[in-house]
Amino acid sequence: MLILPSRRQFLAGFAGMTLAGASTGAYAFGIEPRFRLVVTRYAPVLPNWTPGLSLRVAVLADFHAGEPCMPLDRVAEIVDATNALRPDLILLLGDYPAGWRVVTRRVPLPAFARVIEGLKAPLGIHAILGNHDWWEDHAALAARSGPVEARRALEARGIPVMENDAVRLVKDGHPFWLAGIGDQEPFAIVGDHRTYADLPGTVARVTDGAPVILMVHEPDIFTEVPARVALTLAGHTHGGQVRLFGHSPVVPSIYGQRFAYGHVVEEGRHLIVSGGLGVSRLPVRFGVPPEIVLLELGESPAAS
Repeated sequence: MLILPSRRQFLAGFAGMTLAGASTGAYAFGIEPRFRLVVTRYAPVLPNWTPGLSLRVAVLADFHAGEPCMPLDRVAEIVDATNALRPDLILLLGDYPAGWRVVTRRVPLPAFARVIEGLKAPLGIHAILGNHDWWEDHAALAARSGPVEARRALEARGIPVMENDAVRLVKDGHPFWLAGIGDQEPFAIVGDHRTYADLPGTVARVTDGAPVILMVHEPDIFTEVPARVALTLAGHTHGGQVRLFGHSPVVPSIYGQRFAYGHVVEEGRHLIVSGGLGVSRLPVRFGVPPEIVLLELGESPAAS
């Protein structure tokens, strides 16, 4: 026998669903993007890693500075939380300004860089650029040439920005290489699909057998990264910004879910994609809160 709900039961159920939907929307728009911050830890066992090289690396991706989601006090909160982790090295993976669609007020990049200057790590802070560092710089877009404002602002504060370059660093007597490529789609927003990423030229700058950590903005280039690279780090996807049951409905990648988020291992090569800190396209996050990625390389998390 089929028992239909009464009109009162139907209205109560509809009201409950409406309230739940409104609460979810309020959380996704007002809480998770602005007030949540998590530390996501990885301790991958990397191929050809130097025995005895123990390295703690903090990775910050996709700030997209701008109000209401990423005002300067939020940037300062992230800086303080990162410093509290006491990393040996801090890496910035691009996309420092917010796009116009998600801001009520822009944060000037020199002011952003002044706060970022507060990051502290013995082996330094190193940065690369992302697509929005080009897309939000209209003069650079028009000229099809940099340096973009984000690079100038960071370098004015003593933070080196790597575009197809590599530097040899040493921790406790053990060398390793840090490499960073240029953005893969600097002019795509105006229909120009040239790239600034020179992966072969960047890897060629590595002159010995020490392990290589590679910074890229968009993870799609991982398919071309040689086995010589111990670990590739990427941002850009924001984990889809909305992630349910390990699935992101929309991912800005030609590979869809393949490089959407987290630790990916393919043919012995390792990629970690950060969920990032800010928002793009829509001012919403749900199921993928803003995160600081903390890498513990050459050691177990329990030993840190």
